Amino acid sequence: MVKLALLGATGSVGSSTIEVVKEQNEHFVITLASAHRNWYNLCQIAGELSIPKVVLTGIEDTAQQAFIRNQYPNLKIYFGINDLLNLLQEEDYNLALNAISGSAGLRSSFAIVQRGKNLALANKESLVMAGHLLMPLIKSQGIKILPVDSEHSAIFQLLEGHPHKEIRKIYITASGGALRDVPLDELENITLERALQHPNWSMGTKVTLDSATMFNKALEVMEAHWLFDLDFEQIDCVLQPQSVVHSLVEFIDGAIFAQLSQPDMKLPILYALSYPERLPSKLVQTDLKHLGNLEFSPIPTERYPLFILGLQVAYAGGILPTVLNSANEAALRLFQAGKIRYADIYKICQEAVQNCINEPEPSLEQILTVNEQVCQRILRQYNFGDIQ
Repeated sequence: MVKLALLGATGSVGSSTIEVVKEQNEHFVITLASAHRNWYNLCQIAGELSIPKVVLTGIEDTAQQAFIRNQYPNLKIYFGINDLLNLLQEEDYNLALNAISGSAGLRSSFAIVQRGKNLALANKESLVMAGHLLMPLIKSQGIKILPVDSEHSAIFQLLEGHPHKEIRKIYITASGGALRDVPLDELENITLERALQHPNWSMGTKVTLDSATMFNKALEVMEAHWLFDLDFEQIDCVLQPQSVVHSLVEFIDGAIFAQLSQPDMKLPILYALSYPERLPSKLVQTDLKHLGNLEFSPIPTERYPLFILGLQVAYAGGILPTVLNSANEAALRLFQAGKIRYADIYKICQEAVQNCINEPEPSLEQILTVNEQVCQRILRQYNFGDIQ
């Protein structure tokens, strides 16, 4: 029985993980779960699955904390990121799935790894911002990092049993997001509602917007660099509109392997939780006879300038990935609040990178400090204040 700590339990990946655990209840039990502010859903999940302890990292008001505890007197409820970090050091679990959205998940990844527990990672930013610190720590601890993103899970599965020297190239696939077919001259003033209409995947707001700008693919390139120890020249991205081919690996003899399935996060989640085994499941069914055509094409750079900026930052490394990621998080908050236009997301990110003096080997403390400073500086420029 795998004892699981599930971070980000009420988000899209967390909700899919709950479905996996329900189907596979003979194999997995959740011993600790967290959410940011969605206290009602988290407590309902805890009651349904008998999760003994939960943490709400984003509720600071003591009166609201008391109200929530009063509503669920039989549940042990903790509040704040420090409580979560402490519990990750103390509680009984074999594997932690980090599905916290954005840079907020970084400290939890380090807490899990420092504890010497296996990490199932759905939080790209942990490696984007601090891969140079996290991967050596994982190796020194002798633990496993198991990718949960569908693209990295696909590559992880395809590389199984193949030595590193046999890899020529990997191809990360991209759907193109909600704005893939929108005329270019209409993109500048695209609405939030339209940018959230992803044709294939059901995801959280931030991930869906990152898919629309293709910033998520730049993050995935950086993540793949650290996960699979590949040079950036060995990592490419390709448009695959159907989201059925989740990634491909080209080997040195010219053979290309692909992993296919219907676009559903439950499959890579199940594989990360059950690795190195495969468990029988009916959650994701793929009918090859009715898939239709599978298309591949280059990513149109003029449509996705933030993707190109992300690749440039990936090659530069150092503190720049943190700066860009932080600027993007701030810009997305502003866009969601109606403070900026869609086209301004790229402009804000570009300006943040251009104004940064790179630090080649930042410490974790420097990363956390710069991440906070960049985000708050941008928010205040638009009179958005210090928000959580």
